[in-house]
Amino acid sequence: MAGEYARARPPGPQAEADDDLLTIRAAEGDEDAFATLVRLHAPALVRLATRLLGEQNEAEDAVQEAFINAWRRLPEFRGQSTFGTWLYRIVTNRCLNVLRSRRPQAPLEAAAEVAAPEHTVAPERFAMGRAAVHDVQEALADLSAEQRTCWVLRELDGQSYEFIAHTVGISQQAVRARVFRARRQLTNQLGAWR
Repeated sequence: MAGEYARARPPGPQAEADDDLLTIRAAEGDEDAFATLVRLHAPALVRLATRLLGEQNEAEDAVQEAFINAWRRLPEFRGQSTFGTWLYRIVTNRCLNVLRSRRPQAPLEAAAEVAAPEHTVAPERFAMGRAAVHDVQEALADLSAEQRTCWVLRELDGQSYEFIAHTVGISQQAVRARVFRARRQLTNQLGAWR
């Protein structure tokens, strides 16, 4: 999926106008218009879902399911927000459902040992980098689904509190509180890496 949707256009008034026209045509049953919307919005949505779920394949599945859901519900779309914002909300909700339904994972000791990769950097630096990534992934996994979603949208996607509130369906104050708590928890857990 990611290869198919490698290019996205820059946001702006023209992009929103194009979206509006494509959305109207898609709601009338124009599959080509909807395919164009998918191609334009998929890269950002896959990045978002990957950041929320932590795995590319799972993220692509979530985005694909979100697009299927959007296609089915497109006649209900009333234009109270932009099509892109509506998709963000659908993808975010899909990812939240996936995060909430996850079963606890097996301990690290239960995982099979993987063969060592060929190193292009010093083994010590590689090990430290890998340990840091592992610690960040664990710290993110320890956040509640709601905190993780708000934090990812704010810190990694650079979205405004207003956008996040609309996307997640909570108040801006609640978004700020979740981002604050997520930052504090991540800072506490990752203090050794400062």
